[in-house]
Amino acid sequence: MSDNPEAPGTAHGNSGRTRLAVLASAISFGVAALAALLFGVSWAFAAGSGEADYAKARDEALEAGTQAVINFNTLDYRDVQHGLDLWANSSTGPLHEEVVKGREANAARITQAKSVTKAEVLSAGLTELNDRAGKARMIAVVKVTVTPEGQPPAEKRSRYQAELTREGEQWKLSVLGPVSVG
Repeated sequence: MSDNPEAPGTAHGNSGRTRLAVLASAISFGVAALAALLFGVSWAFAAGSGEADYAKARDEALEAGTQAVINFNTLDYRDVQHGLDLWANSSTGPLHEEVVKGREANAARITQAKSVTKAEVLSAGLTELNDRAGKARMIAVVKVTVTPEGQPPAEKRSRYQAELTREGEQWKLSVLGPVSVG
């Protein structure tokens, strides 16, 4: 036997290697645990970020769609061009083309009716959202107060279905139509 307590083959030498192996294992475990923690946190953040992005798109589409429905149901014959500008700015696709094409006829009809309409969306919700494609569908219940010149106001309620298309960063109506009741 050797006089060196750290020499290989001695009980004391094996104990040192064992301690070194335990320390190396502990360090490896710590590095692996830290890597797993960082991976888990980044994965959870990425997953949560996707949900947050979807929720943001949903809220933006619903808000824009609600405002567009209000714009299409609010007109004042004394400032008809402003109302028709809102129609044009709130629409895209075939609906926009229809608004632009019928602008003069709509202006004449609204001016001749001499009435003011004011819309309020009572309830609205998205029924479908494809954020990647930039498409959404919604339904809305709208109360419109119609005030003909010199007469008392009258209220009517309507249900609408709409399709929205994202243009750049803005959601716009591409289809707007009544929902039949009964």
